[in-house]
Amino acid sequence: MNYPTLTVGYEGALALVTLNRPEKRNAISPQMIDDLLGALDSVEASAARIAILTGAGKAFCAGMDLEVLRTISSQTPEQNLQDSRRMAQLFRRLWSFPRPVIAAVNGAALAGGCAMATLADLTLAAPEATFGYTEVRIGFLPAIVSVFLRRRVGEAVARDLLLTARIFPAREAHELGLVSEVVAAEALMARARELAGTLLAHSPAGLLATKKLIVECQEPAIDRELSLAIAANAAVRSTPDFREGVSSFLEKRPPKWGG
Repeated sequence: MNYPTLTVGYEGALALVTLNRPEKRNAISPQMIDDLLGALDSVEASAARIAILTGAGKAFCAGMDLEVLRTISSQTPEQNLQDSRRMAQLFRRLWSFPRPVIAAVNGAALAGGCAMATLADLTLAAPEATFGYTEVRIGFLPAIVSVFLRRRVGEAVARDLLLTARIFPAREAHELGLVSEVVAAEALMARARELAGTLLAHSPAGLLATKKLIVECQEPAIDRELSLAIAANAAVRSTPDFREGVSSFLEKRPPKWGG
């Protein structure tokens, strides 16, 4: 099945979701968010028991689409709040998806793209892949992903990655626990299918029950923190620093922060 920004294919009990905007480095757009939510609904309604998420071309997902960034600073507070809620809905859906999700990170996974790699149950990465929660570089806020990242790597590491906004290689991502395995690029998808096969050999009921328990134990706190993150994400979009950060990024010049 094809969507405007991604494809969904089935190989028996395996669903393969591929972000398919290679000319844009698979950047996130409102259409992609809608497509991903629709694709996840479709996969859940299918006979698939495992999902693999990857990117077409050289990047996994390079973050927000530049054309979207151009328009955000001119949106109303209500529009920004709606956008923030929609992004939170996608991230939460990925995190809580009832079937195991394997991310096969084939290239750059930055900002929102890094978040999607973070939200998978198991993450494989090619050696050339890079990661980074780069939002503060442009006066933005990695608010929504922070809710999940702190649980994945602990607060100290999360503070390092979110505050420095540094881009780091697959090897370090593996050392930090963000990546399960680093796999040669030419073997990445084969290894993802092999790992899926390992999961498919297990009890279907056992896998579903385990994932359900992991999610249900954390849902109350996750949802409470997401409400705070959504508000913070929406509010920062109206600040002078955000407008300057986006402008300087698009104009390829150093920012002049106002504070």
